[in-house]
Amino acid sequence: MTAPHPATAAPSAGSGRRVLVITHTGRVAGVDVAREITKRLTEAGIAVSMLAAESAVIGDPAAFAVPDGADPAAGCEIAVAVGGDGTILRAAELTRPSGTPVLGINLGHVGFLAEAERADLEATVQAVSTRSCVVEERLTIDVAVVLDGDVTARGWALNEASVEKAARERMLEVVVEIDGRPLSRWGCDGVVFATPTGSTAYAFSAGGPVVWPQVDALLLVPLSAHALFARPLVTAPTSRLAVEVLRGTEGGGVLWCDGRRMLDLRPGARIEVTRSDRPVRLARLRSAPFTDRLVAKFDLPTSGWRGAAERRRDAWREIRPDDA
Repeated sequence: MTAPHPATAAPSAGSGRRVLVITHTGRVAGVDVAREITKRLTEAGIAVSMLAAESAVIGDPAAFAVPDGADPAAGCEIAVAVGGDGTILRAAELTRPSGTPVLGINLGHVGFLAEAERADLEATVQAVSTRSCVVEERLTIDVAVVLDGDVTARGWALNEASVEKAARERMLEVVVEIDGRPLSRWGCDGVVFATPTGSTAYAFSAGGPVVWPQVDALLLVPLSAHALFARPLVTAPTSRLAVEVLRGTEGGGVLWCDGRRMLDLRPGARIEVTRSDRPVRLARLRSAPFTDRLVAKFDLPTSGWRGAAERRRDAWREIRPDDA
């Protein structure tokens, strides 16, 4: 059990508002940013809650430590996640039942799920204080594991669910099914079932397409499949995707949900993936085209681009060179 934090009373900010702060306490920068956010929000009259274990590390008496077993997002209008995509995925796990939006501050590398960088701290606190964040609903997937006709486990994912080989030296023998019909049989390293949000995560590394978050779709991406037809697929959001680990596969497989929750798969296990009716809500500081996010996160070269403003300027110079 975690030792109780000195602040054991419920939050008592005069405004009645409360924000959940989740951080990667293994990073000094994460602890520092969490302390700074707590200080600024408290000064703005907004109470801050933290997981008890994180509160004990951060040691800020201004934050309320949520007792173990309690819903940390209960009563919180937003959750601020400080870290990389892994921290944001953990925050999504904690807030999905209550529908609390998650706003990510990136301390990692690409940090595709994050909205802000550490340099944006002041703007982040301002947006939370003024309730000016833009909230997007992101599609998630439900995952069921079936063995001998019985559902043995259920899960969900925001980015992806991946079925992978358990033994490095063995291939995974699977048959893939879409909407109740067989698609193909593969010897492979695995199969990734992704959402549009997850198209820039594991699926992207495996050669899958980038899908705009506003698109309702499901993705299926084979991993190093030994087959003539083994292309990434984009299916309807209503599709039912399934993969069966064929009996006789040596070593079985492993199911990962968002790279966080793992389950061993015996030969004969069937993994079924469908769109979930419970999304994850991500908060943004401002509305911006997804193209701009791609360019910024991947540092894509755009020099030489001539947009509408540039074309109008050049046309005006041709008509009125003396006034340009």
